[in-house]
Amino acid sequence: MPTSPTRRRPTRTQQTTKRPRPTTVRVVLLNKPMNVLCQFTGNPGEATLADYVPVKDVYPAGRLDKDSEGLVVLTNDGQLQAKISSPKFKQAKIYYVLVEGIPSQSALAQLRAGVELNDGKTLPVAAEIVAEPDWLWPRQPPVRIRQSITDTWIKLTLREGRNRQVRRMTAAIGHPTLRLIRYQVSDWTIEGLLNGEYREINASTAGR
Repeated sequence: MPTSPTRRRPTRTQQTTKRPRPTTVRVVLLNKPMNVLCQFTGNPGEATLADYVPVKDVYPAGRLDKDSEGLVVLTNDGQLQAKISSPKFKQAKIYYVLVEGIPSQSALAQLRAGVELNDGKTLPVAAEIVAEPDWLWPRQPPVRIRQSITDTWIKLTLREGRNRQVRRMTAAIGHPTLRLIRYQVSDWTIEGLLNGEYREINASTAGR
């Protein structure tokens, strides 16, 4: 009678080995422009991170859509990447969002309570109407705004990062996103960075 093949169990070394942390941890903050892919390679003619970040061996911790702007954190440390991008750590991310129309208090309350999307209900967010940021840069291409409809800036603080989540949330409450800027991830912000600029920060702050 044929016997079943014996399955080899992973050795203790195989079970516990993790990629070691780099000797020198590097962290780069980029203020990503519109229409730049959040990766280092792309099709011919596409702008990528390689056009803005000449630092070797760093990779984005989390994504930012091509049509969104603002903070991208890059690092060579896999553990730090996971801490920033994994939903289980619930790192705060702050966005400034230009939406069509003027959200009512009821609409803002929906955002704060969590919005039902096709992939489930979102976690509650902090949401408030704010003035246009004084640090704002001109967008290229400019935002297409309909003259007959007012637009409003809102500030959102999320602790999860689903695909195109902010845009889907504002659409769900009846206020499509016209412009989206990520201002902050954890303790890091784009303060002092022009659009398209990057800065390498002190590695001693990288464990935050």
